[in-house]
Amino acid sequence: MKFSLVATVVLLALAQGSFAQGAADLERLGQYFEEMKTKLVQDMTEIIRNQDLTNQAQAFVEDKQAQLQPLVAQIQAQMKNVATNVEEQIRPLTANVQAQLQPQIDNFQKQMEAILKKLTDQTMAIAN
Repeated sequence: MKFSLVATVVLLALAQGSFAQGAADLERLGQYFEEMKTKLVQDMTEIIRNQDLTNQAQAFVEDKQAQLQPLVAQIQAQMKNVATNVEEQIRPLTANVQAQLQPQIDNFQKQMEAILKKLTDQTMAIAN
């Protein structure tokens, strides 16, 4: 009888310990799910915040692009005018330089032709 009483007490103690262990596990599991929920909420908030930031940045870029478009068109028109003016000023200068250099170029070409003719004549004389 003492033995069965001791066995019953031991069995009750083990059962109580097992329930206590199960309750602790359930509490840890609940805490784990609570932490996961908190992390998920934080991550989703961050994603939404970043998405909003992306939308704001895109809107900012589009707004600035719309503001700068007329300025770019104006600058392009001015650059075209400047290029036309520069071309008009350089055209007479290049014509003048070409006119001054053309006699020298012609003279150089004649000298080179003379040298080439002389070399050709000497080569023909040597070959005969």
